[in-house]
Amino acid sequence: MFQRFSIALTWAWLAIFALIPSFLVFITSLLTSGDNELVRLQLTLDNYARLFHPAYLKVFTRSWVMASLCTLSCLVLAYPFSYLIARLRAMRLKNLLMLLVILPFWTSSLIRSYAIVAMIKTRGIVNSFLLWTGLIDMPLQLMYTDTAALIGLVYTLLPLMILPLYVNIDKLDKRLIEAAKDLGAKRSQIFWKILVPLTLPGILSGSILVFLPAMTIFYIPDLLGGAKTLLLGNIIQNQFLAARDWPMGAAISVTLTLTISLCLFLYARYFKRDHEDFAS
Repeated sequence: MFQRFSIALTWAWLAIFALIPSFLVFITSLLTSGDNELVRLQLTLDNYARLFHPAYLKVFTRSWVMASLCTLSCLVLAYPFSYLIARLRAMRLKNLLMLLVILPFWTSSLIRSYAIVAMIKTRGIVNSFLLWTGLIDMPLQLMYTDTAALIGLVYTLLPLMILPLYVNIDKLDKRLIEAAKDLGAKRSQIFWKILVPLTLPGILSGSILVFLPAMTIFYIPDLLGGAKTLLLGNIIQNQFLAARDWPMGAAISVTLTLTISLCLFLYARYFKRDHEDFAS
């Protein structure tokens, strides 16, 4: 009885707070915006046709590139860090480092973004240090650039890459690496032929966890990139709040949701096939 009640409660929660809102967004994307009202009950596909306008295609491309760079940067930074934590034998130190990784989640990401502002602004910590060391004569213009937005995204999303990589590497059979060393394999061969294939599930999981939010977070590009860095999250926010064009904002949201669903489908399909090949 309790099990049925729990399942029914879970489905009710998903229906009220996930399925119904998603359905309403989809219906809104098929309606028309009005001058005196948010939407008019007039079905149209013009909102989706407008997505092929060069301006929107440029934003889609820019968002994919920025999210890809963020994912790649997080992977390059997180992989050696996760590997070093997983190889530690002192559990107390390992737990401490994992606590430091999780600790940023206890603070609002918006507040952490303002900490980045304090570091990279014209008279911030980075420029003050570089001027003090004499490496530069004039402060670097880091704020309101794509670089600043990328730094903010990497700083915010890096833990989402570290956690799945750590879990995957920690479960790795260390005897495989020792056997490869005994057989004369070089470090590069051990990395590319043993570590990468065996930790590919963690790499893909972390990449999805980083890539998808990087496409949708709007306050970091707004705060650090200014008007120069316009991503999909900013476009959706502007359509709903500034332009008051809810159908267009809903159409972009639906398209982004379908893109995310496709990524998750390909991810699940890959691991299903990989599991079947392993079982056979």
